[in-house]
Amino acid sequence: MAMTKTAKARQRCKWAQKPAMIEYHDNEWGRPVHDDRVLFEFLILEGAQAGLSWETILNKRENYRKAFDRFDARKIARYDQRKVRELLANAGIVRNRLKIASTISNARLFLQIQKEFGSFDRYIWQFVGGKPRKNHWNSTDRLPARTAESDAMSKDLKKRGFRFVGTTICYAFMQATGMVNDHAADCFVR
Repeated sequence: MAMTKTAKARQRCKWAQKPAMIEYHDNEWGRPVHDDRVLFEFLILEGAQAGLSWETILNKRENYRKAFDRFDARKIARYDQRKVRELLANAGIVRNRLKIASTISNARLFLQIQKEFGSFDRYIWQFVGGKPRKNHWNSTDRLPARTAESDAMSKDLKKRGFRFVGTTICYAFMQATGMVNDHAADCFVR
């Protein structure tokens, strides 16, 4: 999608510099998500990002969607060793055996949470009391890497057996899905 002159002139959070990051910032980051499939996608992508940049993952996002059946947790939960080998050979995603294995096991656990709570949305949003936390940062330079809420989310997910869900990953997930709004005070999205 080409940027318009208006999009270029808008004041944004400092990290949104390149086209893919601007598109993500302007249309997704910090906007509340309540669709279980999208929540699962972000949980997996944030875990895949561990040790890498978000821009790297964002640039591979469409490849992830194709490789992981558009993040259909029911299908992913049934992946076998043949599928794992196929994923490990896919240059369009991060070919890390532990991250791929965690995606499969996390899909099974995700389905258990849906069964227990009625939806993953109902479960995950409890960590912010069911509504977005709107922070008031003058700049995104000083954003926290974690909070008490991300600590609690991480602890509970780990207790349930999830992997690649440390508190920093959980906080990034909370930002991505609009559980927290960390747009800078002068950002037009705010």
